[in-house]
Amino acid sequence: MPLPESTYPRENIHTRQITCNGFKRPDGLWDVDAQITDIKTYPLENSYRGTIEPGEPIHEMWIRLTVDTNLLVHDCIAVTDHSPYGCCGEITPIFNKLIGKQIAPGWTRLVKSLVAGIQGCTHLADLVGPATTTIYQTMAGIAKGKTENETSKPFYIDGCHAWSSDGEQVLTYHPEYYTGKKSTPE
Repeated sequence: MPLPESTYPRENIHTRQITCNGFKRPDGLWDVDAQITDIKTYPLENSYRGTIEPGEPIHEMWIRLTVDTNLLVHDCIAVTDHSPYGCCGEITPIFNKLIGKQIAPGWTRLVKSLVAGIQGCTHLADLVGPATTTIYQTMAGIAKGKTENETSKPFYIDGCHAWSSDGEQVLTYHPEYYTGKKSTPE
């Protein structure tokens, strides 16, 4: 169900669009390509680019994360196609700092400490979050705990409320990892 209609008249000023695509590679690794685009509905004067026309991206940036089934980052590529300042694209190599890191509890904090703020790019750092959740969605049902010959704990258990180790989904689909109270027949 979409959001209800607003009870107030509104004028669209800004659109941010994030698109993520997940890929399985033949070498056993997984890629997610994530893109962020910011567009205004009015002309914007910019000291670096001149007039940015309505519908023309102010920001258009990309991240590619490459991981294995243990969620270890093998590669991270960042690209800035459009930005409001000439120096924005210069910072993209810093995202190599994510190579060799594992997506695990504390990942968001780690990303912020390595590639956000003045040493990085806020927009690209924020894009890592949707890319990460897309990795989970891409691998779910295919890798780690869902194939017949895989016996390790599925990566998504305890990753969200629905997959809490003491919840109904884990009890139903992965009872060997269930940590809640099992009901006993009366």
